[in-house]
Amino acid sequence: MQRQGNRKIRHIASFLLLGIGVLVFLVCNICIGSVEISLSDIGKCLVGLEMEQTIQRILWDIRFPRAVAAMILGGALALAGYLLQTFFHNPIAGPFTLGISSGAKMVVALVMVFLLGKSVRVSSTMLISSAFLGALLSMGFVLLMSRKVSKMSMLIISGVMIGYICSAVTEFVVTFANDADIVNLHNWSRGSFSGTTWDHVVVMAAVVLVTSLIVFFLSKPLGAYQLGEAYARNMGVNIKFLRGAMVVLSSLLSACIVAFAGPISFVGVAVPHLVKGMLGTTKPILMIPACFLGGSVFCLFCDLLARTLFAPTELSISTVTAVFGAPIVLWIMVRRKKERAV
Repeated sequence: MQRQGNRKIRHIASFLLLGIGVLVFLVCNICIGSVEISLSDIGKCLVGLEMEQTIQRILWDIRFPRAVAAMILGGALALAGYLLQTFFHNPIAGPFTLGISSGAKMVVALVMVFLLGKSVRVSSTMLISSAFLGALLSMGFVLLMSRKVSKMSMLIISGVMIGYICSAVTEFVVTFANDADIVNLHNWSRGSFSGTTWDHVVVMAAVVLVTSLIVFFLSKPLGAYQLGEAYARNMGVNIKFLRGAMVVLSSLLSACIVAFAGPISFVGVAVPHLVKGMLGTTKPILMIPACFLGGSVFCLFCDLLARTLFAPTELSISTVTAVFGAPIVLWIMVRRKKERAV
């Protein structure tokens, strides 16, 4: 009974910490930059009071949508990683490591180059649809390889290889593009939240919110699936439907991220493990919202560093996330090897 009470306190404390982290880094991302913005300026902007035009434009048109996008897409990325780790029963599975982000990036780049070359405006819906198609193609390749190889390490290697192939195709297309708008795809292809508008935020929020709610409603069958397919079948779970749903939902989340921010590395792998360590449990009903909050905190923090560390030069978001995420992945691999040795 006491142990159960301690677990409950731990879960509440973890969610409070994550929630506070989101708020703190959201405010920091809005306030800190080449132009310092005070909390009073944020309050004036939110309630519609008159303020300096330049400050209002920086706040409302540049920093606010960017910070909200980092929060939404960071959460989506961590949630996609959690779904893939559950699907493959592999702790280092994620949109980036399995090449799903690279596949989405390749198709988006091809579509944008083709349409922009013909002076056709690319809509948010078209971007997400293209990224979703690319994510599904990469996911299909990974699923095909999962039937051919017995070791999960070989599956990860296959995902890395498809990622390199897709990235090479993308770089080839971007490098030989002539139009100035198309050449700017190079920055997007490395991952960045810059240039986000409120129109983008509305679309990504709608897609991520609906998808995340569906994932949350699948908490019970996901919990059974974690204990093994045989157990899940005995509990009445439709395994074929559940696996299909995980593929589609993780691909849709990955597509939304790539469409608006480009590929972002290691967040989908690292955050679920950090959150699991905080909560001390793998129950989906707790892990799903906690992963979303954890991904938001992680990406808000990394984007803040990307903007300010070497200002006015801005780093790609993937550069910063790799610095913090890659050591976590290495630690996971070393720990698993020690566990198997024992």
